[in-house]
Order: sequence, then C-alpha cells, then structure tokens
Amino acid sequence: MALDQSFVGRSYPPTEPYEVGREKIREFAEAVGDTNPAYTDPEAAKAFGHPDVIAPPTFVFSITFKAAGQVVQDPQLGLDYSRVVHGDQKFAYTRPVCAGDRLTVTSTIEAVKTMAGNDILDVRGEVHDEAGEHVVTAWTKLVARGLDAEEGQA
Repeated sequence: MALDQSFVGRSYPPTEPYEVGREKIREFAEAVGDTNPAYTDPEAAKAFGHPDVIAPPTFVFSITFKAAGQVVQDPQLGLDYSRVVHGDQKFAYTRPVCAGDRLTVTSTIEAVKTMAGNDILDVRGEVHDEAGEHVVTAWTKLVARGLDAEEGQA
C-alpha cells in the first residue's frame, strides 16, 4: 500500500540533546578510515581555527538517522521498515560539528513518492546546537521495497 501523501510537510518534535564527544568522533573517524588530525587532535583542530576536534562530515548521520526513527515508527504513516533500504544521503553544513556540541534534530517529511511499486520517503533533519544555531541539514532517502508476486499483493 502506498504511503499517504498528506504526510509531506509533517514535522516531528526535536530530539533530546546529543552531546558530541571527542571519543565518539575519534571512533567514527577510525571506522571510516579518515586520518585528518582535526578529527583526533585538539591542537591540530585549533590550528585549523576550530575550538576543539571536529567530526567528519558524515558523523551526523548517526544522530539524524536516529531522529528519523520518529518518522519511520509513526504508525499512522504505515511504513513497513522491514522492507526499507537506505537510498541516498546528503548534508549541507553551516559549520562543522565540534566536540562538546549539544545537538538536537527536528525531522520533517519532505516527499513521499511511489515508483515502480516502491515507496520513497525523503526526510530532512535540521540539526541545531544548544544556542539554537543551525549546524547542518541532512537529507535521508528511504526506499520501502514493494512486494513481488511471490510475496503477495503488490
């Protein structure tokens, strides 16, 4: 069953603040194989003009995707998450994420489409710091695979 188009524009409450830690940044940088010293060495980060270590650009995916959980778990939306694959991701930064930031995310459904029997959901996550300043916008595209003839009705 196709997702309800009336959900386009619906926003969900901001998340509780997530405190960005140096160790989480270091672990993430190591996991993605990025050796930029600004991610692990506070003095190197300061030499680049940052107050502390900064996070790699894709670091915020972990908190924006968690925030998008409010969307995918909304029973009224009717998304079958067992059929979802991650379709795309993009980010637009105002400034880098720094250790010590306390970030909140507000998720909004930007688009709901059906293509070739698949539901496509675009979710925008607006990330703000403790002062309410914009840090980054993240867009996540989720694709809920349609049923094939062997699995049931399409």
